[in-house]
Amino acid sequence: MSLLPRTAEEFSSAEYWERFFKNRGEKAFEWYGDYNKLCGVLHKYIKVQDKVLVVGCGNSELSEQLYDVGYKHLTNIDISETVVNHMNQQNAERRPGLSFQQMDATQTPYEDGSYQAALDKGTLDAMASEEEGALARKMLTEVGRVLNVGGRYVCVTLAQENVIRLAVEHFVQLGWAVRLHCLQQENGNEEDSFALPVFVLICTKFRQPMPMPILEMCLGEDGAPMRLAQVSELLSVVREHQAYSVLRKKLRTGIDARSNLSLHLCHVKTGLPRYTLTVQDCPPGAKVPRSNQFAIFIVPQGSETAWLYSSSEGRRQLAASANFRRLVIVAMHRNQEYTDMQAVQSELSQMVMELAPPSMPTNQQVPFLSVGGDLGWREEVSRGVTELSGEYCVENVRGEDGKLYRRLVFLSNAVLVQSESRLVPSTSSQKKKSRKKTKSAAAPTTTALSVDSGFLCAHHEVMVAGLAMLGVGMPQNKDVPVSVFLVGLGGGGLPQFLRDFVPNVTVEVVELDPVVLKVASEWFGFRPDDHLTVTLGDGLERICALEKEGGHLFDAIMFDVDNKDSTVGMSCPPAAFVETSILQKVYSLLTPRGIFMLNLVSRDSALRKSVLERVSGVFPTILSRKIEGEVNEVLLCSHGKNKNTDASNILPSLNQAAKSLQNALCSNKSPDIDILELLKGLKVE
Repeated sequence: MSLLPRTAEEFSSAEYWERFFKNRGEKAFEWYGDYNKLCGVLHKYIKVQDKVLVVGCGNSELSEQLYDVGYKHLTNIDISETVVNHMNQQNAERRPGLSFQQMDATQTPYEDGSYQAALDKGTLDAMASEEEGALARKMLTEVGRVLNVGGRYVCVTLAQENVIRLAVEHFVQLGWAVRLHCLQQENGNEEDSFALPVFVLICTKFRQPMPMPILEMCLGEDGAPMRLAQVSELLSVVREHQAYSVLRKKLRTGIDARSNLSLHLCHVKTGLPRYTLTVQDCPPGAKVPRSNQFAIFIVPQGSETAWLYSSSEGRRQLAASANFRRLVIVAMHRNQEYTDMQAVQSELSQMVMELAPPSMPTNQQVPFLSVGGDLGWREEVSRGVTELSGEYCVENVRGEDGKLYRRLVFLSNAVLVQSESRLVPSTSSQKKKSRKKTKSAAAPTTTALSVDSGFLCAHHEVMVAGLAMLGVGMPQNKDVPVSVFLVGLGGGGLPQFLRDFVPNVTVEVVELDPVVLKVASEWFGFRPDDHLTVTLGDGLERICALEKEGGHLFDAIMFDVDNKDSTVGMSCPPAAFVETSILQKVYSLLTPRGIFMLNLVSRDSALRKSVLERVSGVFPTILSRKIEGEVNEVLLCSHGKNKNTDASNILPSLNQAAKSLQNALCSNKSPDIDILELLKGLKVE
């Protein structure tokens, strides 16, 4: 039976820890560490001359080892008379000053403030499950009574969440200072070594309670303390360290190539994520040169959202191309500064070596790989908060094609680019100052750049190409108006392109978030007019209102709206937008030649199938176009009242329409967009 949790969250499960202690029995306490492991942190907080109360001493050798190195004022107590008698007999001759007494740790006869330290190795862990924690609280209260001012409760623990929460909250309420050391396990026998780290909790008593909680976390016995504001933050850091230790254990014993093991490395001083490391192994049996055991791939800044780096399929493809037994893919975070590749390599070298495969020979050189040999470039130009989507940032990045782009990213889902526009030399004298820059020797000058209104991201190109199904640009439709209804503004690139380059078009955009409209106007050059209007409100409510009013018909209705609920397997659109009742309303709002276009992003094949079934139940013909290198696909759904819209003849009939649309766009000085090539990728669903 595996004793390791499947996820970091399982560390907070009381059931997990109950199984852990039940299955380990007495062996569990061997893993709290012996004197050699604990001596550094114990000597730091307990002085040799201190009078020390050892609570729940059991038959541990720790007190004997402390006595042998000079700690002569130890009082050991345990509730088991058998253990106490055994330990007294064992030490009577060799350690005559070492005292063991049979006693209940919740009720001791010692005077108030009579000890300078209380040492607990696993006792709190064992007692916390008794009487719903009441017994442990009594013990902590008794410890607090017998300690003098400045005295310390030093507790060696596995830091199961209910235990550490109980102890920390208890002492925080008393106004004590709380510090927690995480002692990482040393690499030993890979099969027998224990994965979980041991923690040492230090609680210091003050004469007057501290007005504000003092909560600190240290990595190792000498690590610099990281100050935390709340108990919940401390618990979160504990879970991260526990999860990292389990990850190291899994990596040392080999992993499934289909798994996605990842971890965050945080800045020591700020605690903010600095790097995200994802481990990708080659499949068993893959032919890998013996020298290619391990490599580190640095994802260029601004490219971490690309399919190759952000999806499990892409990372497997990257690892196969690199042809190493194990590839660690490193993504850099926003709001962090990185000097150059050499500095990043120096910063990561020690940590990433802990993630090496067990088969790697000692002293083998580990290469750092990248695209073009540099870190890429990113410049944050704006940051803010919206009530609907949380924190966002607008950033300029250099793409792998060498061109510059501006992106809107909601930080609640930082691997998803909400909107992207290309930057070109500005024709305006107006310049904007960026909010923050990520240092790089290759940083370009951006003060004289503006947004290219002729640029479209890949799925927007397909949506524009879908207008060929309306016959836009055909000679017989030369002066026929085209009406478009779009839900989801983003940076405004798609509606502006439609207004600027599609002849005779009018566009109504519905955007739920007023902050998004502000961002689009300020940073993406969005400018509405008589042909391009924006309605602030709920897209679903607007659809229902239009249907109720009657008389409003559109040639194209487009859904390009993201899903804020990250718990479901569909990033776009929200589930409510593809309910049958809404799809029926959309159908009723289309002209006879009308087209419904849906940007669908779903990693869940069953969910995608369900959406397609609902859409096909309303629309007689559905064409789909996958976006290369992305999860996105665009569905083009025909109203079905045109003789050329059935599946048997719609694709051949689009060739001439594609050429006509291409010519119409080019006559309005549209940049390169190959309509015919885009439509070749259509598939009948």
